Amino acid sequence: MTQEGATWPKGVSQPAIRALTAAGFSRLEDLSGASESALLTLHGMGPKAIRVIKDALARRGLPPMVP
Repeated sequence: MTQEGATWPKGVSQPAIRALTAAGFSRLEDLSGASESALLTLHGMGPKAIRVIKDALARRGLPPMVP
């Protein structure tokens, strides 16, 4: 899902969501403490998805991803 408050925040593309799901991440909270550099190696993940995810984690008061 791509709506804010759903599994993934609005602005995360479908290719990025598929990449995250294939890597075993099923919801935003799973990305707290995850490695940005490792996520960027996933096909479909890009800087925009990382930025949207980082912002969503911060808005929800969750621990950030690590560089």
